[in-house]
Amino acid sequence: MRDMQEVLSRWGAWSANEGNSIDYSSIAAGFKGLIPSSRRGREQCSDDDGLKINKAVLHLKVNNSYLFQLVIMYYVKNYPLRSMASKLGISHNEVAKRLQTAEGFIEGCLSVDNIKLDMDKIIRKHHIYSLA
Repeated sequence: MRDMQEVLSRWGAWSANEGNSIDYSSIAAGFKGLIPSSRRGREQCSDDDGLKINKAVLHLKVNNSYLFQLVIMYYVKNYPLRSMASKLGISHNEVAKRLQTAEGFIEGCLSVDNIKLDMDKIIRKHHIYSLA
């Protein structure tokens, strides 16, 4: 099982880098990784992963534009939950619940299409079980 928050965090950094838009794919998207970034920031996913995740996020946009906007605010624009809550007029707990819904939708899109990501090797949700 993937850690979708980490996956989306890396995708958000990738998407925010150099003004990439998730409404279209850059023609030179495959070449972006060849040029070193002049800015240091959040850890990014690969171009291949970014394009695959973009497809799932665009499915979310088609099905629920409100949840899509929450994903963009939190993962791409890096808004804190409390800032989003005050802007939307709801509690930060409600924002977190709605983000979880969006994350689940995106994870479902990736799973249904049987999408394998390059970062799957390093990003796994670790389950901790206690022995009684």
